[in-house]
Amino acid sequence: MQNSEIELKFPVPDPEALQTRLSQLGFHLVTPRTFEHNTLYDTPNRDLRARKQILRLRKYGTLCTVTHKRLPDQQDPVDSTRYKIRVETETIVAECEAMAEIFKQMGYLPAFIYEKYRTEWSHSAGLDPNTLAHLVIDETPIGTYAELEGPTAWIDQTLAALNIDPATCLTDSYGKLFLDWKQRTASPAEHLTFAEITSPVLSLR
Repeated sequence: MQNSEIELKFPVPDPEALQTRLSQLGFHLVTPRTFEHNTLYDTPNRDLRARKQILRLRKYGTLCTVTHKRLPDQQDPVDSTRYKIRVETETIVAECEAMAEIFKQMGYLPAFIYEKYRTEWSHSAGLDPNTLAHLVIDETPIGTYAELEGPTAWIDQTLAALNIDPATCLTDSYGKLFLDWKQRTASPAEHLTFAEITSPVLSLR
């Protein structure tokens, strides 16, 4: 399936308080807190990164998905300076290990690994109750973030309802957030994983 993905992140200092507020606003819990393991693949020369594309294999609980993302066409009307916009093609695969071997034989090797615990919520995005937007809460080794995905008007309305200052919002990927964190902390970690980055708060939950 291919679709245009519009999203925005913001840091979450108190995940429990946020989830309480989501229930009050009529959000519905789609997936309880679930471990997620992501591997980005690229050529040794980082050809995909140079073209601002990603090829990702994701394990989310028992579900495995393969995803390709690229920049939108130039005529896309959404403000890409405020929202993160990507054209996403994604499908479920039966075996992550087999898919990883296929990537390897095609010259795509693991380039970056990132992990998180994700809780997924949904909400109607307009007059049609079947049109859903999503808010996910991602607990990563370097902090907790929420990610809004849906129409821009819904994103703005939700930020206002949650009393989130738009100035705190981010369009950065987790790879970029990780690199910024490494620069601040001088950490030797190569991947955004719980094994490489001690996170006692999350590991005790």
